[in-house]
Amino acid sequence: MSYFVRPRPKTRPSLRLIAFHHAGGSAAMYCPMSAQLPEDWELMILDLPGRGKRYAEPPLTDLGALVDRVVEDVRPWLDAPIALFGHSLGAILAAEVGRACERDAAPLLWVGVSGRVGPTLQGQTRRLSALDDDALLAEVTALGGTPGRVGEIPELREHFLRVVRADIAVIESYAPALDRPALRCPVTAFAGANDVWAPPTTMRPWARETRSEFHLRLFEGGHFYFLGPAFADFTREVVDEISSCLDRGLAS
Repeated sequence: MSYFVRPRPKTRPSLRLIAFHHAGGSAAMYCPMSAQLPEDWELMILDLPGRGKRYAEPPLTDLGALVDRVVEDVRPWLDAPIALFGHSLGAILAAEVGRACERDAAPLLWVGVSGRVGPTLQGQTRRLSALDDDALLAEVTALGGTPGRVGEIPELREHFLRVVRADIAVIESYAPALDRPALRCPVTAFAGANDVWAPPTTMRPWARETRSEFHLRLFEGGHFYFLGPAFADFTREVVDEISSCLDRGLAS
C-alpha cells in the first residue's frame, strides 16, 4: 500500500516532487502546489504515521526510525528523477532521505528545505518537549499552520497533541552525524523574513549540506510564509529552482 497523496497521478512523469510536512501537519497542506506544477510533473505528498492515510498508526518518536520508514515509502517511486522538499520537520526528512537516495544511486535532482535551522545549529534550538499541553498548543498555534478548531474538540485536541509531541521528539532526537556526507545535488533553502523559529540567518548554514549549488530564497511572512495567497508565488519559485537543475541535467 502507498501512503502518498497524489493529487494529479502520472504514469510516466518527467519528475516526481516528493514533499514532507511539518511537525503536527499532514499531506493536505501541499495539495495546492499541484495546480502550479508543469503538466508532466507529479506531486507526491507523504503522510507520516499518525495522520491522513496513516491515522491509525502510532506516530514514531525517533528520527532514525522515521527516516528508515520514509526511505522504504519512497523507494518504489525512484523510476523517474526526483526532487525532495520539506518544511520544518519535513526539511530534516528531505535532507536525510536525500542522503539515503544518493547512497542508493537514485536519480535525486534537488533538495529544498524550509523553516528549519541548518543542521549545524541543531544543538542551539529551543526544546518544546517540557511544555505542558496548554503551553504547547498555544506555542504551535501561534506559529500558524494549525487548524483553528483543534483546541475546541477534545478528541481532536488529544490526537493532535499526541502527534505533535511525537514529532517534537523526532526533531529533538536529531543528532546530525559529524561525518555525514554533503549532498551531491543542489540545495535551496526557503525562509520567511519574520520567522521566529528559523530566521534567514539560521537557514544559511544549509549551504554546508551540499557540494553543489546553494540558493537562499526569502519571502515576506513568518514560519508559514507560503500559506494562503502566497502559495502560488512560492510554488513558482520551487518550480524555477528545480527546472534550472533539470535544464543542466544535474540528476545524481
